[in-house]
Amino acid sequence: MSNFNPSRRRFIKSAVIAGVSVYLAPLYSRAYAALFEQKILQSPNWDPQTKRVRFRIDGRAKVMGQKVFARDIRVVDMPHWPQKQAHAFILRVTKADRLFEGVDLSLLGDDLQPDRLVTAEDLARDGLAFPAFYGDDMLLPSGKTPAYLGQAVAILIYHDFARFRFAKDKLKFREETIKYGAVTGPLERDPWGSFRYVRVGGDQPFDDDRFSSLKDTPIFPVSMKKHLPVWPEGREGGKLDQEGMRYAGLIADEMANPPADWLVMSRRYTTQSIDTSALEPDNANGWFDAETQTLHLVVPTQSPQEVADEMPRMLAKRNPPVKQLILHPCYTVGYGSKDHYNFPYYGAVAAMYGDGHPVRLANDRFEQFQTALKRHAFDMNYRIAVNRQTGVMQSFLGDMTADGGGRSNFTPSVVMVGATAAQSIYYFPKSDLSSVGLASRAIDAGSARGYGTLQSMAATEMMVDELAAELKIDPIEFRLRNVLKSGMKNTQGAIPAGAIRADEVLEKAAKHEMWLKRAERKAEFESRHPGKRYGVGFGCVQKDFGTGAETSFARVELSEDGRITLHHSGAEMGTGMSTSQSVLCAQWLGKPADEAHFSVTDWSVLPMVTSGDPYLMSQEEQDKLQTNPNWTPSYCSPSSASNSAYYFSHSTREAARLIFDHGLWPAAMALWQAGIGGGQAAPLVVRREDARWVEGGLTAAGMSVLSLELLAKTAYQMGGVTGAAVHVFNRWQWAEADFTMNGKSERLPIDGMALRNAGGEFKPLARGQVYYPPTQRNNAAVTYYSAVGTLAEVAVDIATGQVELLNHHSIMECGNLIVPELVSGQLQGGLAMGIGHALHEYLPLYEDGPGNGTWNFNRYHLPRASDVAVWKQSGDILPALSETDPPKGMAEVVMIPIVAALVNAIADATGHRFRDLPVRAENIREVLQ
Repeated sequence: MSNFNPSRRRFIKSAVIAGVSVYLAPLYSRAYAALFEQKILQSPNWDPQTKRVRFRIDGRAKVMGQKVFARDIRVVDMPHWPQKQAHAFILRVTKADRLFEGVDLSLLGDDLQPDRLVTAEDLARDGLAFPAFYGDDMLLPSGKTPAYLGQAVAILIYHDFARFRFAKDKLKFREETIKYGAVTGPLERDPWGSFRYVRVGGDQPFDDDRFSSLKDTPIFPVSMKKHLPVWPEGREGGKLDQEGMRYAGLIADEMANPPADWLVMSRRYTTQSIDTSALEPDNANGWFDAETQTLHLVVPTQSPQEVADEMPRMLAKRNPPVKQLILHPCYTVGYGSKDHYNFPYYGAVAAMYGDGHPVRLANDRFEQFQTALKRHAFDMNYRIAVNRQTGVMQSFLGDMTADGGGRSNFTPSVVMVGATAAQSIYYFPKSDLSSVGLASRAIDAGSARGYGTLQSMAATEMMVDELAAELKIDPIEFRLRNVLKSGMKNTQGAIPAGAIRADEVLEKAAKHEMWLKRAERKAEFESRHPGKRYGVGFGCVQKDFGTGAETSFARVELSEDGRITLHHSGAEMGTGMSTSQSVLCAQWLGKPADEAHFSVTDWSVLPMVTSGDPYLMSQEEQDKLQTNPNWTPSYCSPSSASNSAYYFSHSTREAARLIFDHGLWPAAMALWQAGIGGGQAAPLVVRREDARWVEGGLTAAGMSVLSLELLAKTAYQMGGVTGAAVHVFNRWQWAEADFTMNGKSERLPIDGMALRNAGGEFKPLARGQVYYPPTQRNNAAVTYYSAVGTLAEVAVDIATGQVELLNHHSIMECGNLIVPELVSGQLQGGLAMGIGHALHEYLPLYEDGPGNGTWNFNRYHLPRASDVAVWKQSGDILPALSETDPPKGMAEVVMIPIVAALVNAIADATGHRFRDLPVRAENIREVLQ
């Protein structure tokens, strides 16, 4: 088994990184064969009349329980591996305020001792350590205080399942397994990240700003004092950050001594830590072939490119180094918890010490609660000023802290996004918003769905309702007076992309029966249910999508008989991206991709390189680096930040468009112009923009319908473009580059391209001038938004405090829908997550929380069908402005307004405004009794 030939069955060499050859390989397994070769992933069932796909391509597998995840894979599914499966588990600390002094395995006796015990000393000896992103101490060395609860200290490997199972059960919940020394107190460290955004607009919303982050600069701390940021000193005429702090001081002074006609309200809000509760716990299965120095690894991840890039760098430092890494991609689901998470690296280490056996490392649900990335707990202090006469907001001061836990994951980014999102759907002439990501002994928090905006915008929406009540203005009318409109600037001074339609969402919500008849419904309900109180609440937010450095690859190929194949760098993680990206090909090629592959890391047909940090690099550095015609600011994005519908679609569409423009359209014109006198096209004016795909094929301006099969055959005969691979980059606007095709230069919204003519090989095209968005654009922080408003109807039991969600209705604006059914599914799923966040889900941060290893779903309330009004809920989607509107990312925004809507509804029912989440029955009982 050790002399496995990597050329077998579509084994693809991907790259050489840090001296390690990296391969991407399909799973050599019955599971993989079932998934692809037996077509559990169906070709899209396409209706050419309605231009709709009839069901998602993995739909049958999902409903029949046949979808294959990484957790399902064993050595029996990997016939080229040794066929004896070893197993491993990790010991973790449950105290983080004292020295770790080693492990005590005496509970196992002689019979259950591990076949291999891996500790920090082994890793140090052999040169294995985390990639830099994950910090220090992959396994905690003796004599150190743990950085956080649940930190790993040892890996126990067993060559047989029975002993593994008995040993794991023996040690579960047994704290005496870990030896502790002197009490040191928790580690004290500086924050993982701190940001401040100050803006003072002009006299009118559309005037130039006096100061803003985009025009001038965001503000960063000059130092730390007692592990908290020290901001620059405000100074007129000083450096940009000092000038910004001068404006911040003026805003604060005005709030402290407001004009007589201002209402100034100050409130504090807190949100909890939650578990992302992906129902596939973290796992890995790996085999190290010592003879060939090759590591084989099956692992689920939202960011396969990150693993493919960082894993070889980690393995190259081993003594002796690993020569080859073979990664097997798998489907997964994560809601952010499998994006840049550390479990794949633990799986690799376990395999390295497997003594030739494949080692499976897989969390049970207790371990998953103890280790999985959490949503950040936020503590927010807001102050908003409103003109009492006009009901128009004047200023917004906000400072927020987020608990990032014991390792820095995406905490800097999360707190930055939280601050820049806090304005929600509103325009503020003046604002000063700061955020700090604290280091603590809690489990590390990462890119959980909502990504800081859930926390900051839900608080804003609660406060807006309270302001409206104080001003005695209808809450939706108050929102309409202050809504951000197209062309206005956000709190960073950037103008959002395209039409901002939150006002349309508000107007539609104001006319809904649930809102219009809320008073009479309340009277009627409470007369029929004397032990309950009725309330209606509303929330509306617009959330950014994307990260400010979005990038992807796509390759579309057309066969001579008209079959379409799509390869994409994005990972399918349960969102339906495999279906939507396939469907996108239909816009330019007349039908969805017949075959699609995702999590692709082999882009040798388009050799792009990257260096530097796309968020931090200077304009001078970017100008220098882009002289390399293969350079891009960022290589490949993970599937996250609602980036599929807009960002990933861009690369798919541009690749398909190139085949149409330079392959199918010339073929169509050749066929229409065939014959005497210029054929059927001669009497008419036929323009490319008149081309339309109809049932049966392509037509334009009255031309006969040509089938895709005929067009493909003709394109091959003419030597036209039949395959295109592209790379794209977006820093709140798309990078563009000049390419010369057929002797003509075109400026395209891509930064790399390779084409295949007829049946030839892919050849990269040399790019001419490249136009990357300026690095100053990073200061915009966000320009793309989707808006959602939600009405919620609740009943509160005054004896028990229980909240019953009677009904809810959502109104969403997200551009053109690629697959409407997928949008509906995301809306329903996101609403359930928001309901859980508002009313049910809660994890203590520290010693009594999941870091102690005793938490499971018996203690953690995920919302069930009975909690979400599953049979009554409804939703509307605003129609696109035209058929040319792009689709917008919406997988995160759908969960946010329901949070505020529920809390506002509880206030309407009880008369008490809650400001701490979740609002559970015991919290309500305290104020009702």
